[in-house]
Amino acid sequence: MILVSSGSVAAGRAKIPVNHVASIAEKQAMAAIGQIDMMANWQRFFDFPCAQVLLTYDDLHDRTRYVNIKNTIRELLNHQALPIVNENDTVAVNELKVGDNDNLAAYTALVAGADTLIICSDIDGLYSADPRKNPDATLIPEVENITPDIYAIAGGAGTSVGTGGMRTKIEAADKCTRSGIQTLIVNGRNGTVFDALHEGQLPGTLFKAQQSQKTARRLWLEHTLKTRGRIEVDEGAKKALVDKGASLLPSGVVEVSGHFSPGDAIEIHCGKQVLAKGIALYGAQELRQIKGAKSAQINTILGYDSGEVIVHRDDLVLFQP
Repeated sequence: MILVSSGSVAAGRAKIPVNHVASIAEKQAMAAIGQIDMMANWQRFFDFPCAQVLLTYDDLHDRTRYVNIKNTIRELLNHQALPIVNENDTVAVNELKVGDNDNLAAYTALVAGADTLIICSDIDGLYSADPRKNPDATLIPEVENITPDIYAIAGGAGTSVGTGGMRTKIEAADKCTRSGIQTLIVNGRNGTVFDALHEGQLPGTLFKAQQSQKTARRLWLEHTLKTRGRIEVDEGAKKALVDKGASLLPSGVVEVSGHFSPGDAIEIHCGKQVLAKGIALYGAQELRQIKGAKSAQINTILGYDSGEVIVHRDDLVLFQP
């Protein structure tokens, strides 16, 4: 589970009283104060650790930072912590902001490789028209494809607190469903909706994934990311990758070619066979230093480590021989 929450500016507003439209700097100060209150409020609901993850649009579109975010979230989940993601309002300016929780949640779902995105709204789901204005509006339980007609029935922001509306929720669902992540819009003010979901009921609107996440990720890795380099691995690494579905460890690397950075796509070869393509956690210069070494030696050799694997199995696509 990953939680995407806003509220830092609202939580800190009382501590920075202004009688005018707040400036960007004032809002950032409100966010800096309010972030502490917001996290403390979430932590009191749970008997396990909550972790603060602050992101900007720029973080999500920089390859190296994207991989770092992915690794951090993966480790938090491995240690049974709840990542709580919020926009980094203390430093973000308009050009670097995602701008709404719905799209931030979609980006988070993508970077985390989530199975499902659940968006909480103040109404039960997507309606044929705005139910607050049209009493004849009916709830749409399932959406097979997000078409221009679906966008056409989405309105603007519905509340004075939130920055998103139904349109941003549709945008978020569009991003996720095209990447193999099913998306639901439910009424976040009604706690019973999660009981219903747990029992297999649908108390809102389900946007069906257009393809499996595995297929979507394979297409993205195979066709979208440009290869920046290649590495040669030994037979033991080949067997671990192909037969066991393992991640690639530095001990199996025998040669590094090209100039690439962490987060770049690389090809993995064994002899004349192209085994796989994946996202490197280390750059070419670093890999040349740690090739053939044990994972436990990475920190000793480099003075730091970005993880014990070279390419994580979730960021790797195998090619058929």
